[in-house]
Amino acid sequence: MKFILLPAAVAFLMAAGWVAAPAQAAGCVKGAAIGGVAGHLAGHHAVLGAGVGCVIGHHEANKHAQEKGQQQLPGSSNGGQANSNSGR
Repeated sequence: MKFILLPAAVAFLMAAGWVAAPAQAAGCVKGAAIGGVAGHLAGHHAVLGAGVGCVIGHHEANKHAQEKGQQQLPGSSNGGQANSNSGR
């Protein structure tokens, strides 16, 4: 069964890599390291685990960056009100 799944997984990961946008590897290395270890411990699937970990790590890094960007918008922290200490 492993011999059937491995070529299919490799083909899928290669196709996903060719279709993907320009490389932005935020979170990928950390996710790949954790996924590789988890995949190895879960039945010697380190390469597959590293690929999945990279995807999840990249997704989490994008989500974190998006949340951080929303916090830094002008007027978002004080509800759009002017600072009471300005100009007085």
